[in-house]
Amino acid sequence: MTTIMSSNRRINQRAKNPQEKAGKPAPVEQIYGFHPVVAALSNPARRNRRLLMTQEAQNSLENNAESPDLSELKSGVKEWQTVARPEIDAILPSGAVHQGLLLECAPLPALSLDEACSPGSGKAPVLLLDQVSDPHNVGAILRSAAAFGARAVVIQERHSPAATGALAKAASGALETVPLVRVTNLSRAMGQLQEMGYWLIGLDSDADMRLGGESVRHPVALVLGAEGSGLRRLTRENCDTLAAIKLADSMHSLNVSNAAAVALYQLTVDD
Repeated sequence: MTTIMSSNRRINQRAKNPQEKAGKPAPVEQIYGFHPVVAALSNPARRNRRLLMTQEAQNSLENNAESPDLSELKSGVKEWQTVARPEIDAILPSGAVHQGLLLECAPLPALSLDEACSPGSGKAPVLLLDQVSDPHNVGAILRSAAAFGARAVVIQERHSPAATGALAKAASGALETVPLVRVTNLSRAMGQLQEMGYWLIGLDSDADMRLGGESVRHPVALVLGAEGSGLRRLTRENCDTLAAIKLADSMHSLNVSNAAAVALYQLTVDD
């Protein structure tokens, strides 16, 4: 994770949002919830604009031994305010579990596939998501990717959620440590990864082969399809192999975020 954060810092030093260069206001993302906000405030690649927090949330930050010093967190924010909970409720979508913390910030600098997925040393896998559009699923996949040391998560420009709000909350801070790479064409990205030496494994519950160490060549890129529809035909054809996760006979498939976690664990255990 240290390597990823260092990469983000280098890119932040040389890259600015093109809208800022053109004199246009840069887009603003909303990050909310204890762990996502603390992670964003701790990430030197973030440009933080405004932090809103309730008095209860401020007390939690001050009394949490695992959190950085509150004064250090505030130092990277242009503006911060202690507000009543209804003020945050009014800004966010109904039902958002913000825990009294809302950070308005600029998006992270975009990373290219080459920058984020260069194999380097080790066996860190990459995950590719084929039209996975639920922000909770993408966020949960990012969280599992961080837990098992994945190199990056690759999604499409279209048919994918914004890296903010519900996605950031579900990722629980992983959005700041695992690169989320957006590509225009997933098939082309798969070809690029193969040229970089990756072995592409498409997860398919109907595949004859089971996912296991004996069938894995490193580095690995796991390809996961959307909930319900699974992998599209062209995506399946561009995989080097298809594999299934072994499940009880009474269960045919898993939610895509659960499948990602199990597959990553299986790769880790088999190593």
